[in-house]
Amino acid sequence: MSGHNRWSKIKRQKEAQGASKGKLFTKLIKEITVSARIGGGDTAGNARLRAAIDLAKDANMPSENIARAVKKGTGELEGVNYEEAVYEGYGPGGVAMIVECLTDNRHRTAGDVRSSFTKGGGNLAVEGAVAWMFERRGQIEVKPGPTEDQVMEAAIDAGAEDVVNQGAEGFEVRTQPNDLHQVAAELEKKFKLGARRLSYVAKDTVKLKDPEKAKSMLRLMDLLEDLDDVQNVHANFEIEDRLLEQLA
Repeated sequence: MSGHNRWSKIKRQKEAQGASKGKLFTKLIKEITVSARIGGGDTAGNARLRAAIDLAKDANMPSENIARAVKKGTGELEGVNYEEAVYEGYGPGGVAMIVECLTDNRHRTAGDVRSSFTKGGGNLAVEGAVAWMFERRGQIEVKPGPTEDQVMEAAIDAGAEDVVNQGAEGFEVRTQPNDLHQVAAELEKKFKLGARRLSYVAKDTVKLKDPEKAKSMLRLMDLLEDLDDVQNVHANFEIEDRLLEQLA
């Protein structure tokens, strides 16, 4: 598993278990609201909304909170009008980064993101500078239990593109964005699944072997992910598990 993926899992576990659970819920509610506003409140015809609700359920968000967020998106309830903003940049060691935001004030968000890059030893880049290094993909977590061959066979039959063995964490099945929920529905018949999401997957990775650069990279991830307007941070770094555990 790449360092970024493992770090993301560590972050989600901390969010789900600790005092920052409220911040996690806020981010999920924003995503549900915007997804419903853009594509409507019917999950059957809105893949992004289905993915957002799956993540919320995986984080044990109460169903009434989810329903309220959908209604705010469809206009049935009054709510803040958020817009999407995506920033690109570089972290320590030349790591490519994409930062997805939902904001009601672009000027504030741009300033906060730029400041975090500077504090974390990175720099904000122009639009298109690093986006070509990533591909938009659906990601489905398969819980530990089945063998890699079993998951691979089922995933290919369901229309998936790839399966990534994540060791004790299980497997990650990758799909084309529009195939995410169709593949997940088939896999759910055979395996216990975790979260399903749309994400940016790096085409190539940068291995951070220097402890100081690795430490700076994780600090930059923290700075960005702690911003209220930031929804997701994608980066193409790899850190060896032993070093990552020391730093985490």
